[in-house]
Amino acid sequence: MLYAFLISLAVLALLSIVFEEITHLNKAKTTLFFGCISWITLFMAAGDPSHAKIVEHQLNENLLEIATLWLFLMSTMTFVAYLNAKGMIQILVQKLFPKRVSVRMLMLQVALFSLVLSAICDNVTATLVSLGLLTTFKLEQQIRRRMAVLIIFAVNSGGVALITGDVTTLMIFLGGHVGMSELLMLFVPAAISVMLLAVLFSLKAEGEVTTSPITKQIRAVDILIALIFFSTIVMTMALNILFAIPPVLTFLTGLSVMFLVGHTIRSDKEEIQILEYIRQVEYDTLLFFLGILLLVGMLKEIGTLDLLAQVYAQYDPNISNFVAGMGSALLDNVPLTAALLKAEPLLNTPEWLGLTYAVGVGGSLLVIGSAAGIIAMSKVKELTFVSYLKYVPALSLCYTIGYGLTLFLAYHLYK
Repeated sequence: MLYAFLISLAVLALLSIVFEEITHLNKAKTTLFFGCISWITLFMAAGDPSHAKIVEHQLNENLLEIATLWLFLMSTMTFVAYLNAKGMIQILVQKLFPKRVSVRMLMLQVALFSLVLSAICDNVTATLVSLGLLTTFKLEQQIRRRMAVLIIFAVNSGGVALITGDVTTLMIFLGGHVGMSELLMLFVPAAISVMLLAVLFSLKAEGEVTTSPITKQIRAVDILIALIFFSTIVMTMALNILFAIPPVLTFLTGLSVMFLVGHTIRSDKEEIQILEYIRQVEYDTLLFFLGILLLVGMLKEIGTLDLLAQVYAQYDPNISNFVAGMGSALLDNVPLTAALLKAEPLLNTPEWLGLTYAVGVGGSLLVIGSAAGIIAMSKVKELTFVSYLKYVPALSLCYTIGYGLTLFLAYHLYK
């Protein structure tokens, strides 16, 4: 009876994620509520102090994993929030894109830009910036919709190669299953599949478009903080590969340098504005991850994830990973990845890399399958769930080719 109640809480949390657009209930708040209630129930059902101690130990382990993820995400989000608020990312966009360009070339450039940006920033920021880029060009409705679909696929693809880009990639890395240098290899199949989709979408695209530049004043401190951010990313990878220093430690160090540099120059009003920006745009994301990981930790505690491991193990891991990626188009990839990690499947390095690519990119197959898709659907009025379906064949082809290339490279390099 207890297990049935706890599993029903997890199911309700999942349904709240799937039907968020219909119920208008924020998934961060619902998952956090169900996650907390599930652990309170476990403590209340413990019965004796010795059993309660075991539950407490499991909760502490779960909270340690969550804290590591939270601190890393908070560090990267703070950097990106500052640079976005100061217009640094928008200016970078203007420097990279010409004032007049053919639609076909623009598609290729947007695909590459979204791919690279999403590896450095989180998916939410990369999607918002890339979609904002579209508004500076006068595009036809069909071309704008096609561009939005391309951005969704590119953003999700770029995030798989660096731990700064996608939470699922970070989760698999923090689990100790793949190394930083191994993840970088994923950029090759990700880039090839994205550019292939860009070529397919640009075949019937004709004409030229123009843009008008926007003037923004940038101070020296903003440029300095941008350099600190990119230096932190480079140092995070280098120190992890050379000395196995946890990424969260390096990023927190970079964040502290940013605060020390910026504190003497920024006014209190600017400080409050930046914190407000982080709260509005990103805090829900952190709460969502907290709720999901609490729920998945509870499911592991009661043994439910053992069933998932058994089903997963019945098939070849490469097939299971491919299907898991497709499943992430229906089920949010964060709980799916968290559940698979807690189930502790026995995979080799190529298979872990295959899973990383699959859960990162598979959500692109449906517009509701990723944060990038949800954001694009809310920002581009031409893009709906139904209109997105016409692009599923091309998206599936590129996803399959990217996954195949991942396995080909991984088995040749790391087996």
